[in-house]
Amino acid sequence: MRLEILPVLGIGHVTEGDDLAAVIATAAPWLRDGDVLVVTSKIVSKAEGRLVDVPADGPERLAAREEVLAGETARVVASRGPTRIVQTHHGFVMASAGIDASNVDKTRLVLLPVDPDASARELRTALRERYDLDVAVIISDTMGRPWRNGLTDVALGVAGMPAIRDHRGEVDPYGNELQLTQMAVVDELAGAGELIKGKCDQVPVAVVRGYLAATRTDDFDGARALIRDAAQDLFSLGTAEARAAGLAEAATLAEAVGPEPADPAAVRRALDAVAEVVTPGTVFTLVDEAEVRAGLVAEVPGWPADASALVLGTAPAPLDPMDLVRFGADLHRLRVALAAEGVRSTLLPPPAGSPASAALAL
Repeated sequence: MRLEILPVLGIGHVTEGDDLAAVIATAAPWLRDGDVLVVTSKIVSKAEGRLVDVPADGPERLAAREEVLAGETARVVASRGPTRIVQTHHGFVMASAGIDASNVDKTRLVLLPVDPDASARELRTALRERYDLDVAVIISDTMGRPWRNGLTDVALGVAGMPAIRDHRGEVDPYGNELQLTQMAVVDELAGAGELIKGKCDQVPVAVVRGYLAATRTDDFDGARALIRDAAQDLFSLGTAEARAAGLAEAATLAEAVGPEPADPAAVRRALDAVAEVVTPGTVFTLVDEAEVRAGLVAEVPGWPADASALVLGTAPAPLDPMDLVRFGADLHRLRVALAAEGVRSTLLPPPAGSPASAALAL
């Protein structure tokens, strides 16, 4: 295979309503069947009118951008300071939902195309029907990568070729059957096209020649084939977001475990599990003798007389506000450990005495 990467020069400024097929065909009369067009998503967005007006600068601009970002966000993956990594409504995970302020007037922001696969199909169809050109089309945009510095272009939309080349089931030269190898070839072609496009050169379209033979097939899944299913994503959230989600889920689990009486051995395992991670000075005491429990229950109205056991917690003294925060975290750790053992727990009103005491009914 011998590949060529060719720039499409002379496209100029694209505005809403422009006919991209005509613009590209005029600028590149040398296109051939089997070429792969790599088209920067920004000119697709401009032609489709995916622009919003915002103030040119100041806090009003920041506020407007945050509002636009919220509208383009399906879920927040991670955040740090002003940076937001989000999943868009398309399913892409990227910084700021792909909202771009480069190569556009300062009072406007460019959003991603609503359906990049549909945009790619529309452009491919127009070039085929009006110019008798059978080319594949990749709509590309710049993304960062987890664990690696630097940006690269990837495919947001594809038409006329499969997004993935699947090698599973093939046998390598050593006789090993390939089990997992699926190459994201459209991302590789998008990155190749970016080598001659660039942000500042005003070359929004590149042609990769030599990869494809001419094909009249449109029966492909588009770039959505590249989006990893949530069930297979081991890194679907940032650290802080995953921790918050885990804590919330654990608290729900602690309330949701069945109503059967607590197994004292399971409770003891939970206490042992948190013994070395709680704040120094925090003490949890399991009360499971009926006569002692009866006396404790009588102290505070509302404590359940039929609880199979009680765990009393006391924070270290003297107390400051951070001690209370740490004690609350210790209680939550214990509830998570209990839930892991299948023990339901309910946080009760504090018993008489120290305001930093608390109790769990099991």
